[in-house]
Amino acid sequence: MDITMAFQPIVDIRTGSIFAYEALVRGIEGQSAGTVLAAVGPDMIYKFDQTCRVKAIELAGRLFAPADNAKLSINFMPNAVYEPNACIRASLAAARRVGFDPAKLMFEFTEDERMCDVPHVRRIIESYRARGFTTAIDDFGAGYAGLGLLAELEPDILKLDMALIRGIEASAARRTIVASVVSMAKALGIQCIAEGIETAAELDVLQEIGIKLCQGYYLAQPAIETLPNVELPLLV
Repeated sequence: MDITMAFQPIVDIRTGSIFAYEALVRGIEGQSAGTVLAAVGPDMIYKFDQTCRVKAIELAGRLFAPADNAKLSINFMPNAVYEPNACIRASLAAARRVGFDPAKLMFEFTEDERMCDVPHVRRIIESYRARGFTTAIDDFGAGYAGLGLLAELEPDILKLDMALIRGIEASAARRTIVASVVSMAKALGIQCIAEGIETAAELDVLQEIGIKLCQGYYLAQPAIETLPNVELPLLV
């Protein structure tokens, strides 16, 4: 299936500035990420991962303003990276081709299944960090993306799963868990991003807890091959 990318902003709610745009895979006729991923067999993972990276960078080279400091956040599959330096070559070549600063690259990773080779993923993160890239654990607090993985990998950013955010204004348990994660991350020198925000009430609680980086439909929906606007009055 041919692919393109939709972009969704990650917003600094204290300043209203864009911290990053996450590139989300879509079919060229608007098919969802789930539909696209369902068509990717085990023997296609490496090629698919590389294709997504290059497509995201090529579009960012066209859409991002040269003076824009926003990062480009790209999801990657750890099992598709057999050797970090070799697997990043196509991404760097694409960045050079379109004039995109590779220092703005941010890589998010998550696992639907338990990682079989955590040391391998640690090497990926160390390699990316050495190149100046930002690294993030996606969907933190869901599935296998938990405390054990955090202790082993120590990324730059934790993206808190939407299951922790949904209805947080009415859940003392969620508020306590998220506040504890934010405090723990701060002690480790790690930033937190709250994803999946859908209401003003959720955003208000996250502001009170001290999260400044937020993402979700309440701020802006993903837009295919364009950078969506954020309704800044909603951030006041």
